[in-house]
Amino acid sequence: MTMINKIKTLANQYFNEVVSIRRYLHQHPELSFEEFNTSKYVCSILDKYNISYKKDIVKTGIVAIIEGKNPSKKTILLRADLDALPIEEKNNVEYKSQNIGVMHACGHDVHTASVLGTAIILNQLKNEFEGTVKIMFQPGEEVLPGGSSLMIKEGVLQNPKVDVAIAQHVFPSMEVGKVGFREGMYMASTDELHISITGKGGHAAMAGDYNNPLVVAAHIITEIEKQFPFVIDAEGVARNTQNNIPTVIAFGKIEGKGATNVIPESVYLAGTFRTMDEVWRKEVKGKIKEIINRVSSQYNTKADIKIMDGYPFLTNDVEVTKYCKQAAIEYLGKDNVEDLPLRMTAEDFAYITQEVPSCFYRLGTGNKSKGITSGVHTATFDIDEKALEISSGLMAWMVLCSK
Repeated sequence: MTMINKIKTLANQYFNEVVSIRRYLHQHPELSFEEFNTSKYVCSILDKYNISYKKDIVKTGIVAIIEGKNPSKKTILLRADLDALPIEEKNNVEYKSQNIGVMHACGHDVHTASVLGTAIILNQLKNEFEGTVKIMFQPGEEVLPGGSSLMIKEGVLQNPKVDVAIAQHVFPSMEVGKVGFREGMYMASTDELHISITGKGGHAAMAGDYNNPLVVAAHIITEIEKQFPFVIDAEGVARNTQNNIPTVIAFGKIEGKGATNVIPESVYLAGTFRTMDEVWRKEVKGKIKEIINRVSSQYNTKADIKIMDGYPFLTNDVEVTKYCKQAAIEYLGKDNVEDLPLRMTAEDFAYITQEVPSCFYRLGTGNKSKGITSGVHTATFDIDEKALEISSGLMAWMVLCSK
């Protein structure tokens, strides 16, 4: 039996168990940096298959090690994330979340179950490949500063030193059975904008007695829009018209806590800034501060500005992505491997792509014929579980195809 068929056989053999793992995780979601029971459960699966690991890294993180022949030849890192989102699930399924207000709506249950499946397969084949596989189960992908960055600080990329890193993400708009890749720049950096404008409150009818911070907030938003005009390109990506760099500056929250006849003393704005160029990223943050201070000063209000640095942009190493894509073609067939457009969403695996040659690819999890079409971060997100068999086997094959 060829190695690729051996992997497919093992992926099929363990499919039901991987589904069971995913359903358990889905039923018992935990929020970022609170994944204590999730971590214990992952450890129990690793124990079952005698896979060695270190736990309690950044509280709930785990690093498992599988050594093949000649383990010092190379080290490949596989990443899975553990955390869920503060969303009340609306799916009517037997594995519905049992934790009220918490849901695996971004597919991290799928990522963890898939990588555990890959670990089980590779552990059985450890006498048939060279090198070491390091498997990283990280906390807190969904919130800053990101569990990936913290685990890097704890040495996850060292001892043994990681040569290549691979991770996947569910993709509900892609049909099950397919995967997608993009070489080079793929996902945006992300920074959070938190702005408080303080003026003078009062009765709305007494216009001479107050200084309305809502007016100032409105001018700040429109001035930023004016200073950073954009067009939508053929891929649906917003690009700044001045330099063609993908750029998104958007405010999703404005909070005044006034009333129809009450002018609040202060207004709070929250937004996001995303781009794909580090020099431009720094320049824009400076310009945003300048605009806010200038407009606030014009209206004689006080501005408190906090720009929280978020994840860097995610870039896929060209050579690593080429061999992963070729491995996917061999495993799934050319018709089931697609090229991906740029995305302005962010991902904390980006920290790892900044450190070692990496590939971050998309796993098709949708099925229109079954009505499985809801996007991530929605209360009705779900997957076609056939994707679990594909993902476990494919990632194992990528490891064995690594150069």
